[in-house]
Amino acid sequence: MPFVKFVTIFLVSVVAQFFLSSPAKAQDSAAPGAAQTTQILRVFLDCATCDFNNIRQDISFINYVVDRGSADVHVLITTEGTATGGREYTFEFIGLGVFALERQRTTFVSSGTDTEDERRRGVSRTFALGLAPFLVRTPEAARFSLQYSEPAAGTASTALVHDPWDSWILRLGSSVELNGEERQGSSRIRANASANRTTERWKLSLSSNGDFNTSEFTLSDGRKVESSTDSWSVSGSVIKSIGPEHWAALVRTEVRSSTQSNERVLARQAIGVEWDRYPYSESTRRSLVFQYSIGLLKAKYYQTTLFGKTEETLGDHRLAAILALRQPWGTWRASAAYSAYLHDSSKYNIDLFADADVRLFRGFALNVEGSFTRVRNQIFLAAGTATDEEVLLRLRRLETGYRYRMLVGFSFQFGSIFNNVVNPRWSATTGRQWGG
Repeated sequence: MPFVKFVTIFLVSVVAQFFLSSPAKAQDSAAPGAAQTTQILRVFLDCATCDFNNIRQDISFINYVVDRGSADVHVLITTEGTATGGREYTFEFIGLGVFALERQRTTFVSSGTDTEDERRRGVSRTFALGLAPFLVRTPEAARFSLQYSEPAAGTASTALVHDPWDSWILRLGSSVELNGEERQGSSRIRANASANRTTERWKLSLSSNGDFNTSEFTLSDGRKVESSTDSWSVSGSVIKSIGPEHWAALVRTEVRSSTQSNERVLARQAIGVEWDRYPYSESTRRSLVFQYSIGLLKAKYYQTTLFGKTEETLGDHRLAAILALRQPWGTWRASAAYSAYLHDSSKYNIDLFADADVRLFRGFALNVEGSFTRVRNQIFLAAGTATDEEVLLRLRRLETGYRYRMLVGFSFQFGSIFNNVVNPRWSATTGRQWGG
């Protein structure tokens, strides 16, 4: 059978790779000084959001390897959004083998107004500077030098600059999308606006979104079926740090509408508190957060609900635990949340989620993702049976007791450990495949 043949070939490849790689590992460990005397620095770059080709072109004086077990240095790069709409890149330089006692950490912060080229150059520059303590311990050390660009006269890079916007960042966006074929067509209009202010102690956020969809289909008998879904929301939140590292408080207001969810208008106000087991300063590498919020909502519905309501006022609360780890062995995220209405504890939701991407051994990585929701709080559902058109076109939410999603996958790579060459030929994308 083809499947049995595939499994057999795969298992043989795994066993062969294990035995073939073991002598190499033994040889490396038997000669720990080799990296100082004979080798160009070997680096395993671990970054999910970096432009790898650009880095390899900018920093060409090292060997890039495809597996951590073959590296002298593991460079783990994590990112986090900043108040200005940019990103903070945190670089962890983890020495391996002869460099096992060497570990460096540095950061690069891009602005929300930086171009892609400016961000890429900043990442490459920071990456090269962080490698310096390792490079000086190689035979290539004499080839490197450090340069300093003198700032323009009358300026100081460390001086405080007056900000007329007082840290406020404003954004506006809109899009119109049209799709069509001979017997079907659709249009979608989206718009959004936001205002954010972030300081060490406060996070203020205002946002609004609108999404309006229309579709038309011509059936085989000539009938035309039209559908439309509209949704919009306006929300604002105030988050205050409580102490320097572990606690925060939340006040949030939201008003939204959705034809699909039978919500003509839903207004909710909530307060909450959060505690992180680890300091917030370590959030790009690890966090274990516990959150609790309680709120009051008032809803008006397009159609009478299953419970005979056209409007109602309810209280609700939510408790959640969220774990996120980004370590040299891979990433792990998991969360569990319980939410319920205060007037009736039988109307609740339980949400479970887990996602892991783990390097188990040389060249082999396992990816597992899964989510499950126990649904018991669909008080907004319209009474009556949904038509076939409403079901197929997803015009309204359907009653359900659960939702789930599962994904399991792996990747296995063996062969050359080096990954230095950049060859962009026939790699440009134009949105249409012409062959090749």
